[in-house]
Amino acid sequence: MSQPAEPRQADDDIATVLVDGSNVAHAVEGQPPCLASIIAVRDKLVEEGLEPIIVVDAALRHQIDDPDGYEHLVEQGAIRQAPAGTDADYFILSFARELNAGVVSNDRFRDRAKAFRDVCERVIRYMVVEGEVVLERRMKGRR
Repeated sequence: MSQPAEPRQADDDIATVLVDGSNVAHAVEGQPPCLASIIAVRDKLVEEGLEPIIVVDAALRHQIDDPDGYEHLVEQGAIRQAPAGTDADYFILSFARELNAGVVSNDRFRDRAKAFRDVCERVIRYMVVEGEVVLERRMKGRR
């Protein structure tokens, strides 16, 4: 089995990582989608020296626990919404492939695994516990 591609390095040596924002917002089971989870994951990635690009599905704006904060981040461009009626997973995986970037998500992307095998192999799993984020650490060469 081939090794996953490394996330793209920009000129300033910061790797780009796509964040499945809708998946992250739903990180805490039994809770409504939470903007604080998206912000916590974004901040953790920046702390780790990564450049997060957060992509969400259009329906999240109607479900999120802090709609005003959410809209503010959309207006700032910190959160990018997939067009209404489209599959955000497709945008995330396509964009990640184009940028040779990792993807932060706990989604297994089973319905997209064949078409995006290369990207699915670069998924970074995470946990949000009491506002703290833990990212999966994959060792180079792990198969």
